Amino acid sequence: MDGVISIFKNTGMTSFDVVRIIKKVSGTKKVGHTGTLDPEASGVLPVCIGKGTKIIDYIMNSDKVYEVEFKLGIKTTTYDLEGEIIEENDPSNINNEEILKTIDSFKGEYSQVPPMYSALKQNGVRLYELARKGIEVEREGRLVKIYNIEDIKVDNPNISMKVTCSKGTYIRSLCYDIGEALGVGAAMTKLKRTKTSKFSEEQSINISDINSDNINKFIISIEEALDAYDKLIVLNKYCRLLINGVRVFDKRFTKEKVEVEKLYRVYDEDGKFIGLGKSNHQGFKIEKLLIN
Repeated sequence: MDGVISIFKNTGMTSFDVVRIIKKVSGTKKVGHTGTLDPEASGVLPVCIGKGTKIIDYIMNSDKVYEVEFKLGIKTTTYDLEGEIIEENDPSNINNEEILKTIDSFKGEYSQVPPMYSALKQNGVRLYELARKGIEVEREGRLVKIYNIEDIKVDNPNISMKVTCSKGTYIRSLCYDIGEALGVGAAMTKLKRTKTSKFSEEQSINISDINSDNINKFIISIEEALDAYDKLIVLNKYCRLLINGVRVFDKRFTKEKVEVEKLYRVYDEDGKFIGLGKSNHQGFKIEKLLIN
C-alpha cells in the first residue's frame, strides 16, 4: 500500500487525527500528512502511505489555494477566533474601496511574520508551546508569495476571499496583516484549503467516509501524485549512472531540452519511472530516487 490519498479534513480535528485514522484503516504505520491544517480549518490534506512518504516534501512545497473569511476590528492572540481577544476597534469608517485597495496591495511577494500559535520551531521548541506559556519571542519574517486574491466579498466588518499562495504562507497572518494595514486589526473566522499541488477538493475523499474496505480505491500512485512535474526521458546508457547517484554532465543524456534548476519526473527509454531529477551548471542528477 504505497502512494497518496487526497483527504478532505473536517473542522474540529487535527491533521494528526487524520494520520491516526489512516494508519488504522490501512494497517500501515508509515503514514504522513503533507502540511498541517489547523483544527478549526477544513480542506484538502494529501496523506502519504508507505513508500509514498518519500515525496511528502515535494507535495508540501507546492502552491496552495484557500477560501478564507475574516473580521475587521478585532485582534486575538492566535489571529483567529480560537485565541483571546486583545484589542477591538470600530472599522465602520473604512470604505470598501480602501479595503479592496489594501487587500490588492498584498499580491506579490512580501515578508510575512508567522503567528506565535504555529508549529514552527525556534531553538528546538515549537512556537505554540511557548505561546501557551505566555512567552512571545521575536519571529523573523519569511518571504511568501501571494499569486492571486479573488472572489473578494466585503460586508464590513466581514470579508471573504480566495487566495492562491506559495508554500509557507499563513493565511491567519495574511488576515492579520491586512487588518494592521487598515489600522483596525483583523481575525480569521473561517478557513478551507481547496487545493494543494494537484490535489483538489473535488477529487478528495472526506476522512469520515474512508474505511479499511474502500481505502485501496482512493490511493494514487507515487508517479501520478507527481504529475505536476514535467516528464523527462533519459537514454538508457545514462540511467545506471543516474540511479547510482552520479551527476551526468554530458548533455546527450537526453534528447530533450532541460532547464537549469527545474525538477523533472525522470524516465528511461522503456518508460520506467526512476525518480525526480534536476540540472545545475555541473550537470544533471537524481534528487529523489523512486524506482521500484
